[in-house]
Amino acid sequence: MGVWFNKDDYVIDLKRVTVCFLIVYMAVLVGTDQDFYSLLGVSKTSSSREIRQAFKKLALKLHPDKNPNNANAHSDFLKINRAYEVLKDEDLRKKYDKYGEKGLSDNQGGGQYESWNYYRYDFGIYDDDPEIITLDRREFDAAVNSGELWFVNFYSPGCSHCHDLAPTWREFAKEVDGLLRIGAVNCGDDRMLCRMKGVNSYPSLFIFRSGMAAVKYHGDRSKESLVSFAMQHVRSTVTELWTGNFVNSIQTAFAAGIGWLITFCSKGGDCLTSQTRLRLSGMLDGLVNVGWMDCATQDNLCKSLDITTSTTAYFPPGATLNNKEKSSILFLNSLDAKEIYLEIMHNLPDFELLSANTLEDRLAHHRWLLFFHFGKNEDSNDPELKKLKTLLKNEHIQIGRFDCSSAPDVCSTLYIFQPCLAVFKGQGTKEYEIHHGKKILYDILAFAKESVNSHVTTLGPQNFPANDKEPWLVDFFAPWCPPCRALLPELRKASKHLYGQLKFGTLDCTVHEGLCNMYNIQAYPTTVVFNQSNIHEYEGHHSAEQILEFIEDLMNPSVISLTPTTFNELVTQRKHDEVWMVDFYSPWCHPCQVLMPEWKRMARTLTGLINVGSIDCQQYHSFCAQENVRRYPEIRFFPQKSDKAYQYQFLPQASIDLTPQTFNEKVLQGKSHWVIDFYAPWCGPCQNFAPEFELLARMIKGKVKAGKVDCQAYAQICQKAGIRAYPTVKFYPYERAQRNTWGEQIDTRDAKEIATLIYEKLKNLQNHEKRNKDEL
Repeated sequence: MGVWFNKDDYVIDLKRVTVCFLIVYMAVLVGTDQDFYSLLGVSKTSSSREIRQAFKKLALKLHPDKNPNNANAHSDFLKINRAYEVLKDEDLRKKYDKYGEKGLSDNQGGGQYESWNYYRYDFGIYDDDPEIITLDRREFDAAVNSGELWFVNFYSPGCSHCHDLAPTWREFAKEVDGLLRIGAVNCGDDRMLCRMKGVNSYPSLFIFRSGMAAVKYHGDRSKESLVSFAMQHVRSTVTELWTGNFVNSIQTAFAAGIGWLITFCSKGGDCLTSQTRLRLSGMLDGLVNVGWMDCATQDNLCKSLDITTSTTAYFPPGATLNNKEKSSILFLNSLDAKEIYLEIMHNLPDFELLSANTLEDRLAHHRWLLFFHFGKNEDSNDPELKKLKTLLKNEHIQIGRFDCSSAPDVCSTLYIFQPCLAVFKGQGTKEYEIHHGKKILYDILAFAKESVNSHVTTLGPQNFPANDKEPWLVDFFAPWCPPCRALLPELRKASKHLYGQLKFGTLDCTVHEGLCNMYNIQAYPTTVVFNQSNIHEYEGHHSAEQILEFIEDLMNPSVISLTPTTFNELVTQRKHDEVWMVDFYSPWCHPCQVLMPEWKRMARTLTGLINVGSIDCQQYHSFCAQENVRRYPEIRFFPQKSDKAYQYQFLPQASIDLTPQTFNEKVLQGKSHWVIDFYAPWCGPCQNFAPEFELLARMIKGKVKAGKVDCQAYAQICQKAGIRAYPTVKFYPYERAQRNTWGEQIDTRDAKEIATLIYEKLKNLQNHEKRNKDEL
């Protein structure tokens, strides 16, 4: 196997490493003797949304604001808050499930909480709205890549404009239900996702569809304007039918297996309005064509179809147009788009039923998404799933179903013992993957598209790579475990990058308990690389990028694993021109886990310049104690020609926190140039920008002063300064006259770009002053 990564592809990201070092020293332990799941009254299978809802219910009941006479109210609330902070975070939840609270002892969380009003009015804004789907980082990718149209609201719980929009967003979601998906992303919980999507103010509204660039909404926030904008992106075509195109239009659609919904407009009765037709066209896109006919001008055609009054009817493929035979035509009495849509969807044919005799042959020649059921097909209760055939057409995936009650041996061979669905990749029953996500359209679509193009195989005793000569990554999981389900899409992404070099498989421990016990699997998910006799467990974050880095580092180690003996030989007795950096860590330590990917990335970048090592203080506890290592991780630097090791310390804050008084005295009335970061503590983009602003403060030190104003604490200053979004950066140059509160806004969030802009402004200011002197 060759080198999978090129070291030149990496650039030292000092900011990220600095953040890791900051995390290292954050340690607040809030303990509880009770299981976190029991504290919140949820099961281990609970989703993020269910955990949020359970916590909110408890928060409103137990909050100290509501229990002023209870001396234990604060400590009791800290316990449930700690439980929520851990269980809402995918990585922390995995560590808690595996190590208990010991694995979290170096992680800060749960020590601070908001007022009762926050949990009542700001927390989980859209959790109780069935038409609005709250998306976390993992669900977001599946949603926007599903092929469906999404309109997503990126908001922050503490943002007043977000709360002002919420009632309108709910009404809008009901109005367009069935036309497109309406989503919401809480940027307070998913700051990284919002940052990646370029969200720098709240609320931000974006349209997403797979294969097209995201489109941001800039209009006013009324329901009518939102509907108008959304309809511009809905695929909606309504055909006016007349004598000249009627027969050809019908026959062409029927030949493609597509029926027609036609509303005939006559003098008597009611036909569908143009708006309803457009809505139905969008809702039935790719499934049914929508048309209308004006019987006032097409009288003979309407009479030949025996239409004498305004009527709406669905003509399925192959339906006869003879006015004497109408048994196959569905006449619709409703004028409501949603009711018509549901009635037509229920009347569309079910997926093809495959037989046991032809199953292997059919699966060997095409890619299939198969629904397995036992007798009654429960999936037919969800008419939305009938859109799968159309939405997966471009992927060349056929849709079918298989009744396990008719051939139980077939399903047993596949280890299918309950209703489910699976993707078969065109190699019969050898290569397949079972779906373990939500049985909703967008999640199934994302799974099917990812699975057929990836190289992840469902494993069992018959194909488990116990003695395989080729390396395998095996994910031991349980379908009920949310972190397990979140990891699966990331494994699929990673498998595409390593095709031909590493095989990927998943093993369901609820089905293959004996096999999992054989490998001492005690927590889910447990991800292991088998390379003949060598076994390596993956402990990193659930992301394809970090999985790839883990594999690359196994094949081409960038960090040298040290023992007490090799530490003495390589570090203590190093050559005079050698430089070493050593990470003293423990495997259960969460900040150590956070640091490790960055540590390895840095090591690859510094190859040939600095030797990078790590030593496991859980394994070599006595040695680390002898070296006076007191916390994990501890980073030590061993420079050239020195016997000393230098430990990393904090850098002091370079920017200045301003109050109303100091803002007025130093910025508005002072004689220095200032650049100010107006922020709010709850704002995700503000937190992401904070290290960048500190970098800026150091870059311009001595020429321009850098200050920060907390707009939550000092709202009046920010209002006077015209702050409408967080963070906002403004420049206040000194021009020998008192400055106005507004300053000069800077739109970029890059430290180097801000510094360049400021220096240009200062240069222009100097040139202006020089010209004024010359004129005098």
